[in-house]
Amino acid sequence: MGPVLGGRRALVVGGGGGGIGRAITRALAEAGCAVAVVDIDQQRADEAAAEAAAAGNEAVALVGDVRSGADIDRVVRDAARELGALDVLVTVVGGRLAFVPAARLHEITDDDWDLMFDLNLRYVARAARAALRIFLEQGMGGTIVSIGSITAIAGSPMQAAYGAAKAGLASLARSVAAEYSQDGIRMNVVSCGLVATPVAQAAQAHMAPDWIPMGRAASSQEIADATVFLASPRSSYINGQSLVVDGGATAVGPFSTG
Repeated sequence: MGPVLGGRRALVVGGGGGGIGRAITRALAEAGCAVAVVDIDQQRADEAAAEAAAAGNEAVALVGDVRSGADIDRVVRDAARELGALDVLVTVVGGRLAFVPAARLHEITDDDWDLMFDLNLRYVARAARAALRIFLEQGMGGTIVSIGSITAIAGSPMQAAYGAAKAGLASLARSVAAEYSQDGIRMNVVSCGLVATPVAQAAQAHMAPDWIPMGRAASSQEIADATVFLASPRSSYINGQSLVVDGGATAVGPFSTG
């Protein structure tokens, strides 16, 4: 049996050069994908592409800012052109405490609210829209996987904007599934709990994992493995769903997410 994603072409957009995105880029390449990786930082994109190429598949580094609609449209088009087609879109970047301070809803500014939606929902819709046009033009179907959060399920204390955006992401996946399933297109979400990335650990240093039944944060590789599964034919009948990868945290709540 060949690689589970052998012969497919994937775009990892939004922080693809670091943390979870880098692990996903590498895992997709190891699963047989040709990969285009997008990061706002050229060096990180180049390094992630080099790691992916070391797996023996084509890899392309692209630079773009997910807050720019023009950048999103450009990198999706460029990825399809450079790789010859596009079969898989993965959206990664998000975040909360690393970008805006924790605050109760009545204290959140409009600017902070907008930034959370830009980083966690708005760019995903833009990227999905651009990829859908390519999928439909190609007529071969396609798969979208977005990195979400368990705050879409359990709420986000002191981070209402983040939780609302992640809930919107889960709803977006359901809408794409409802609208495009008969075109052979799927969209699913990996709903993460605490993940041991450098950014997350720095932003959430005060958090102990005692609210997680498994007693630890997830590794970036564990999120990447779930992403590869949802991108692959092994999940061919899963559509519009949120796969929770949280070490059992939502099984026992209530819990604190910081």
